[in-house]
Amino acid sequence: MPRFAVIIPAAGSSSRFGGRISKLVQELAGLPVITRAVLPFARRGDVQQILIAVPNDPYAIAAPAQQNLARLDDAVTSTRANDIWAALERDATVKNRLGGQIALVPGGPTRAESVRAALKLVPAEIEWVAIHDAARPFVSQELIDRALDAAVQHGAAAPALPVALTIKQAPGPLPARVRQTVARDQLWALQTPQIMRRHALLHAFEQCAFALSHVTDDLQLLEMTGQDAWLVAGEERNIKITTPQDLLLAEMLLRR
Repeated sequence: MPRFAVIIPAAGSSSRFGGRISKLVQELAGLPVITRAVLPFARRGDVQQILIAVPNDPYAIAAPAQQNLARLDDAVTSTRANDIWAALERDATVKNRLGGQIALVPGGPTRAESVRAALKLVPAEIEWVAIHDAARPFVSQELIDRALDAAVQHGAAAPALPVALTIKQAPGPLPARVRQTVARDQLWALQTPQIMRRHALLHAFEQCAFALSHVTDDLQLLEMTGQDAWLVAGEERNIKITTPQDLLLAEMLLRR
């Protein structure tokens, strides 16, 4: 299988989680959420580079050693980028790769802009990129393999789960009149990692005619430019932490 780069967008504000502390640095059975999201990729021999797009503050654009020194300087106010750096240092496997295989890079105001900013830093000789949510701490090696195999075969792939809820279409906000019930037999809830060729995603960004704030996942960009994207079976355990209730669920999953 080919070697690939991993992009982890982590510049969001965690507004739906609430509180002063980002969901990405919340403790989850002894390790921060983002550290658990990075670890499965750091342990793989076929991952050449991991770029974590962090909030674009002055320390996000500093060299790793400068970030570390800045965080330890009492005169410097703690920033979200430095909080993420400190969280990543909590695991020896990740810490030993910081500033090398694993790098913090400046993100953007939206998820798509963070992905684009990191993508531009992936060396041209790396053909494949995987984009993984920083708030998905339970991605398995089997799921990564499954998505990568399908991407290599078809050009782009991502895991997904069948939509189990009944879906109604109605103009928001509620209350609102129902327009129709949407058939769910062909609806799938997307997960990550989403894997595709680096140059294909770059081309999709260049051709995108919509504001990037309207782009909510990476396969969507390929779809907009007429490129094929395939789905593989996702995993129920591969949850995304969005609310404090999700964090409680994650803790329960770890105790099983």
